[in-house]
Amino acid sequence: QNQTCGFIGLNDLHCVKGHYPPDFLNAWDLFDRRKVSENDRPDFFENNQLFIILEFEFGGVDLENSNGKLASLAVAKSILHQVTAALAVAEQELHFEHRDLHWGNVLVKTTKQKTVNFLLNGTSHCVETRGAVVHIIDYSLSRLEIDELTVSCDISNDQELFMGQGDYQFEIYRLMRQENGNNWSDYNPHSNVLWLHYLSSKLLALKYRNSKGKGTQTMRKELTGFHDNVLQYRSATEALQNCPMFNTTN
Repeated sequence: QNQTCGFIGLNDLHCVKGHYPPDFLNAWDLFDRRKVSENDRPDFFENNQLFIILEFEFGGVDLENSNGKLASLAVAKSILHQVTAALAVAEQELHFEHRDLHWGNVLVKTTKQKTVNFLLNGTSHCVETRGAVVHIIDYSLSRLEIDELTVSCDISNDQELFMGQGDYQFEIYRLMRQENGNNWSDYNPHSNVLWLHYLSSKLLALKYRNSKGKGTQTMRKELTGFHDNVLQYRSATEALQNCPMFNTTN
């Protein structure tokens, strides 16, 4: 009934035990020097520490590091369409909310595929890739229902998460809390719409390799229209089905 390739594929899963390996610590130090990590150096774990290793497919480069690398605004439109479709499928199948869909959690990979397909409530649709395929990652804060169970992360007491400043991303956390009354187990798909609004603002701000090509002004107008109007929709599904920018074809 509902299928999408818009979420990262899991290749394998491992459970391991022991100290954090020296090579991993060296890699962490290198990242910290280059990017400055927000986490503690993982050198304090005991020899009996258990770790879960998730082995994912290669999903591409995150949007945050794609400034000046994407071809055009037509690619941006496809990215937004693919993300919206993936969220809509997950909403219908799992009552899914991502709840942390900042631009570091959207991976973009070059592809020769002309289209990607998705199945929504039994109906097949396709999206033009424009040479880019999207994979959504990181479900640490996500919410879903499966096998009559609700799986969610209660962040009601995580005050630090709601105190961030300097980027619209941090405002989204506060808006989610405002809309759900700080109840993180209930289903509120409008949170997905909030993140679509955020992503559209980021895509409009990015620089593109071909910024003056044919149709650029029209494409920017479409993306701006999406950004200005998407918050009226109650879910990603409703946005996908009703937004003028998404003329989904079978």
